[in-house]
Amino acid sequence: MYGQELAKVYEIFYRSRGKDWTAEAEEVTRLVRARMPQARTLLDVACGTGAHLATFRERFEEVEGLEIAPPMLELARERLPGLTFHEGDMRDFALEDTFDAVVCMFCAIGYLGTVEELRSAVRAMADHLSPGGVLAIEPWWFPEDHIEGYVAGDLGKEDGLTVARISHSTLQGRATRMEVRFLVGESAGIREFTEIDVLTLFTKDEYTQAFLDADCSVEYLPGAPTGRGLFVGVRH
Repeated sequence: MYGQELAKVYEIFYRSRGKDWTAEAEEVTRLVRARMPQARTLLDVACGTGAHLATFRERFEEVEGLEIAPPMLELARERLPGLTFHEGDMRDFALEDTFDAVVCMFCAIGYLGTVEELRSAVRAMADHLSPGGVLAIEPWWFPEDHIEGYVAGDLGKEDGLTVARISHSTLQGRATRMEVRFLVGESAGIREFTEIDVLTLFTKDEYTQAFLDADCSVEYLPGAPTGRGLFVGVRH
């Protein structure tokens, strides 16, 4: 997951399908400020290449990122020099500071394998909230949304690179197993690589209970930013 090859082309094919990291970060900022108008600090868990943080740093006085994959973390640091980034696992990270907002975007939570890991991650995020702080998590699809054999395809072109991505999804236990194949064309030639992603189909109730057990209120907001909605809560 998220090796060096993928990290280099990660954003190209998502932009080709219309993903807008700036608009997503703006919407999350709006949701945070609606619940905590004075919010000034934010932690982005599973921050990837820092695409959301590029906007969050303009909206909050202090922002930091946490990422488990070194190739993604390297690109985030290159993109946003001067920002504090932590290499860590969302299930058990422990930083010295707390934040007015903690966010976990783009379905990163789905890479956790069990309900126990989900609960641990939500608890770790909530433990890094200041009193009254806001927690926002974008889920993976719910079990009822799974489409067996679903195929997706994208083609993106940027900066001399052409990237084709095709994915095929099957049910593996209670998770979506996606076999994702990439073709990357550039002046030096064409290369190909394959990624296997396994994302757990947690239920709405499992997300909700994880928030409640972490001493947070919770509401599910369907739809934005990518069709899967957001779980948003406030630390008691």
